[in-house]
Amino acid sequence: MSETKKSSQRISPKKLSNLKVVVLCIAAATTFWILNALNKDDYNTIVDFPVEIIYDQSQFIAVAGLPKTLEIEIAGNGWDLLRKYFSFNNDAFPIELNNPASTNYLLTADLKRSLGEFLSPTQLVSVLDDSLKFNINKIKSLQVKPILDSNSFSMAKNYRIIDKITFSPETITLNGPSSIIDTLESTLKIPLDENRINKSIEKEITLEVPDEMGNLVRIEEKTIRVKFEVIEFLEGNKRLKIKKLNFPNSVKLAEEDIVIMISYLVDERKVTDLKDVEFEAVLDYYKRNKEDSTISVQMKPMPDYLDKVVISPPILKLNYE
Repeated sequence: MSETKKSSQRISPKKLSNLKVVVLCIAAATTFWILNALNKDDYNTIVDFPVEIIYDQSQFIAVAGLPKTLEIEIAGNGWDLLRKYFSFNNDAFPIELNNPASTNYLLTADLKRSLGEFLSPTQLVSVLDDSLKFNINKIKSLQVKPILDSNSFSMAKNYRIIDKITFSPETITLNGPSSIIDTLESTLKIPLDENRINKSIEKEITLEVPDEMGNLVRIEEKTIRVKFEVIEFLEGNKRLKIKKLNFPNSVKLAEEDIVIMISYLVDERKVTDLKDVEFEAVLDYYKRNKEDSTISVQMKPMPDYLDKVVISPPILKLNYE
């Protein structure tokens, strides 16, 4: 039986040991070279150095994102540049703005002296960005009146809101950037989120900034209370007594025995009052339509607590003898 031959490609332990020594020597030499190189002082590099825009946030607000870095060229020791390049232990360079709403940019040339001192012992060679741009507005307040959003609720059939809708508080304060506040209207729609309302409402609503105002506007008040009274209008009908005015003897109605009716909605609080009212269908000959020999029916009286009054028939035909 023949013996299995060992692979001739297998590295012997002695060769493997020698290879490890070579790798360690190369690594040590490379490390020594890097350390020696980093100790030199004649390096230049370009970095995005962190900056922090500082302003009075109780008086101003940033409308857009603020710049967070400034592209600069620096020179100095290899170790210092390495830390600056990778932002190791780098404090952001503070840029203080006293009145940021008066402009929307800052020339970097005005920062060179203070930035150079901030970077010490690294030397500032140049600032590659000409300017830092920002959009900061003065915070402004606006008093608006709340109104009920008509699209946020519905009434049950024949139910109506009476008198006026009241809010507590009576005004709402909006705070935000002047560029947005100056475009807003003097009212704010309040959503009710109620359907088929058939009773009086008194509800506390949490106030939220509408989407169209953006996320930079704030409402001082957290909630608002809305209140209003609701009544029902009842359906009814009546027969009218016909009253002719200024009719000559030669003119008659085409249908003398016609019945004139009205249908209506009446305020539920006035149903009793309605019983005592005598309604008439007034036909005034002087107000006839001469072209087609017709006359319109006018109902009297017309109380303000009636709504959707319909006269049937509304027009009558005249006959001339």
